[in-house]
Amino acid sequence: MVQFIAENIKMPTLDKAAVEHWLRRVAAGYGFSVGDLTYIFCDDTRILEVNRQFLGHDYYTDVITFDYSTSARVSGDIYISLDTVRSNAEMVGVSFTTELHRILVHGLLHLTGQGDKTPETKVQMTDKENKALALLA
Repeated sequence: MVQFIAENIKMPTLDKAAVEHWLRRVAAGYGFSVGDLTYIFCDDTRILEVNRQFLGHDYYTDVITFDYSTSARVSGDIYISLDTVRSNAEMVGVSFTTELHRILVHGLLHLTGQGDKTPETKVQMTDKENKALALLA
């Protein structure tokens, strides 16, 4: 089951059924089914708290993924700062919705094992995000 929750911020406008179907399709493309997946939309203040409390990082970010997956079933909590999504969208010149979809799938890709800590894996992540976004169109 895919859930969408808002903490400290207004829920973004999403076609939840279409997004869930899309995420399931993307996961299946990597050999995974979707278990319990919760997207928590929040503001920069909340994501900074989560980053400090659970990861020991003292900086803002757009997404934090907590992985509870088992074998071929992805499950997890994915915190998304809508403040950062909005500023990133402006910075790269895309719509808020496009950037939000990118971050939604970014969290899912982490659950399938895709990293983004090195220049090489960042390029791979971006490529996989772009391929996933093309499925949504």
